[in-house]
Amino acid sequence: MPESPVVIIGRSSSHFTRVATLFAAELGLPWTLEVVPRLLSHDPADFGGHPALKLPTLITQGAPVYGAENICRKLTALAGRAGDPTLVLPEHVHDDTARNAQELIWVAMSAQVSMRLLKPGEEPPTPYLLKTQAGLRGALAWLDARLDDTLAALPTPRQVSVLEVTLLCLVDHLRFLPTFPLDAYPRLLAFADAQGQRESAQRTVFHFDPRPPRDPR
Repeated sequence: MPESPVVIIGRSSSHFTRVATLFAAELGLPWTLEVVPRLLSHDPADFGGHPALKLPTLITQGAPVYGAENICRKLTALAGRAGDPTLVLPEHVHDDTARNAQELIWVAMSAQVSMRLLKPGEEPPTPYLLKTQAGLRGALAWLDARLDDTLAALPTPRQVSVLEVTLLCLVDHLRFLPTFPLDAYPRLLAFADAQGQRESAQRTVFHFDPRPPRDPR
């Protein structure tokens, strides 16, 4: 365990950030969130030095770690549980359906971010926005139809998997910042309801951080 809490730079309203904080909570690691002050900033310092101006970033006593998936790997090491088979990282999944599911979850998370930035309520919608919407709906439909097979393909026994954490964060974020009705995806909604009862999920519920002065968000 680290001598001091790790610092995760991101936002409490970000599903990519929540993947990292939820994973840290699941591992029992001390962590603190440093809020990115300006999402539209061009200064990497606002993103913990991330050169691509993305979040989250993990700051420890070593080099910064960029991206939710890499942060999950680093957290397992910080918790002294590298190689623990009950912590299922993407490289531990060998079933093609589950691998495809993980890819579609990442794609869907990015698509929702794009749609928020593209302001879908504006008219007329651009061809890029229409394609992004169609892709997000397609990913959700695929995930909903294959949820049981996907979960059955994950290694057991397990405490937690990156796939389940990211899927929970995706569905919860679509409810937190509604993009379109989710009634067509009942399996995903039931999954999120069940996973949301975990203590780690309860500790990382989406919310808006206080805005700093002149935040352009």
